[in-house]
Amino acid sequence: MGRHRKAAAPPAPAAPARAPHAPGPPGAPGRDRYFDALRAAALVRVVTYHTFGWAWAGLVFPSMGIMFALAGTLMATSLRRPAPGVIRRRLRRLLPPFWFWGAFVVAAMLAHGWRPGGEIVHWIVPLGDPPGQAWAEQAWEIAWYLRTYLWFVLLSPLLLRLFRRAPVPVLLGSLAPVAVFTFAWQPPENRFGGALTDLATYLFCWLLGFAHHDGVLRRARPAAAVALSAAALACGLWYALAHRAEYGTYDLDENPLAQALWSAGFVTLLLYAKARRGTDLAGLARVRWLDRLVTVLNARAVTVYLWHEIALILAVPLTDLLWRVPACAAYLPLGSQWFLFGVCWLLLAALVPLCGWVEDLAARRKPRLLP
Repeated sequence: MGRHRKAAAPPAPAAPARAPHAPGPPGAPGRDRYFDALRAAALVRVVTYHTFGWAWAGLVFPSMGIMFALAGTLMATSLRRPAPGVIRRRLRRLLPPFWFWGAFVVAAMLAHGWRPGGEIVHWIVPLGDPPGQAWAEQAWEIAWYLRTYLWFVLLSPLLLRLFRRAPVPVLLGSLAPVAVFTFAWQPPENRFGGALTDLATYLFCWLLGFAHHDGVLRRARPAAAVALSAAALACGLWYALAHRAEYGTYDLDENPLAQALWSAGFVTLLLYAKARRGTDLAGLARVRWLDRLVTVLNARAVTVYLWHEIALILAVPLTDLLWRVPACAAYLPLGSQWFLFGVCWLLLAALVPLCGWVEDLAARRKPRLLP
C-alpha cells in the first residue's frame, strides 16, 4: 500500500449493494450479488496484497477504487434523506468498530512504551491519520482508508450537488486535483497532505458511484465509455511504468496519479457493465459455499479490513511455534508465504465472530457471531 501499503483495507442502495462501511443484513431484499461479489473480491485482494506484496496486484484488481465507487453509490442513495441524519448514521456505523479495534492497537502500543500527544484525538475521530508507534505500524497504517472514507462522507452533500449540476464535466474534472498534486504542487508530507492526496486519488471513483446511481453511466454510449476507460487505463499503466525508477516500483499504491487513472478506467468498465447489461451474478447462489463466503465478507467487511493486518502479525509467531514441532517442520511448508496466508485466514475466521458483532451493534442490529 505504498506509504499506507494501500490495497488496495478497513468499513448499497436498493439495487446496488451496500458499501463496506454499512453492510446490510445478509439476504436482505434488493441486495445485488454483483456488487457483493466485487466487494468480497476486493477484501480478499487486500489481504493477499498485504501477505505477498505483489506489485502487479493493483493492476489486476484495484480494490480501493472499487470499494470507494461502491460506497459512493450507497451515499448517493442515502442522500435522498436529509444530509445531517445520513452523516450521523454513517459515523455511527463506522466509529464503533474503529474504536473497538483501536483500543487493542493503542493498548499494545502503550504497553510497548508509546507516549502519544494531543494527536491521539485522531483515534477518536479519524479526520487525520491516527498517530502510532513504528513498532505497530503494520497494524495501524491501514486506518488511512477509514479517514478517507470519512472525509468523502462529510463532503458528499456538496459533491453530489456539484455533480448533478454538470455530471460529465465534474466527473472528468475530478481527475484534475491528482494531476495538479503530481505536476504543479505537492501536498506536505503530513496528515493534511496525506488526506488531500488520498481524496484526490479516489475522487473520481467516489463520483463514479454517483454517476452509476443517477443513471449517467447507463445513458453513456458504449463507444465513448469504452474509449475513455481504455485511455485512462493506458495512461495509468504508461505513467506507472515510465516512472518506475522515480517511485522505485510500478506498484500503483506508490503512485497516486497512476492509481487514479488505472482505477478510473477499470472501475468505469465494471460499473458500466452493471449499468448497461444489468450484470447481477444471481447464479452465485448455486455455489452455496461461495455464496455464503460472499455474504459473510460483506456483512463483516469492516472487521475483515481492520483486523486482517493483526491476523498477519499473529500468524508469524504462530508459524514460528510450529517450527518447534518436528512433525510440522518436516511435513508442513512453514517457510512458504502461502502457509502464512492460510494461517491469516484461519485467524480471521476466529476474529470475525469474536469482533464482528460490533458491526451489528453499530448498525443497531441484534449481535450475531456470524451473519
